[in-house]
Amino acid sequence: MEPFFSNLVQDALAVKADHAAIVEVDKIKFVEDFRKACEQNVCRKYNTNWVCPPAVGHFNELRERACRYKYGLLFQTVHQMKSSFDWNGMVAAKKIHDRVFRAILDKVKNKHHMQNFLPLNAGACEFCARCAYLDKEPCRFPEEAFASVEAYGIDVIHLEKACGIPYYNGKNTVSYVGLILFNSEKE
Repeated sequence: MEPFFSNLVQDALAVKADHAAIVEVDKIKFVEDFRKACEQNVCRKYNTNWVCPPAVGHFNELRERACRYKYGLLFQTVHQMKSSFDWNGMVAAKKIHDRVFRAILDKVKNKHHMQNFLPLNAGACEFCARCAYLDKEPCRFPEEAFASVEAYGIDVIHLEKACGIPYYNGKNTVSYVGLILFNSEKE
């Protein structure tokens, strides 16, 4: 099992994740209050997206879905900003993170031939300029839409610390995480 995990981590780093580690899902801390924070709508995505609350599903359902998997590949991208208030830099960094996320997902699917996994990204899905949810239509690209670790109520700080990944990466940086949950057929 160790070489398989090591290959997953190395592949994540090779496509420009700054940090990557394997985590056992039973060590992930799910906190309903984090999910309730979505309702405060700080990111302005609440009730606007199929993979954000409330449309993504209830906290208990999502936790149950995540716990069907045994392992996770946690990865982080770190981006330098002009300042801690550099909004344009944060948006550009999120786009870079999304490309890294999709490259890692491609490795999981095509190199490692995983078929049963749950990809969770940072923040709301932005694959479409306007989510079909707003028009009361089904998701146009369900294979491209990914819920966030936040929507699942995952304590990212606890998770990163448990994996030896720094939460804070220095002054004027922004960091984004992705998590791909899976069951290994290699066991």
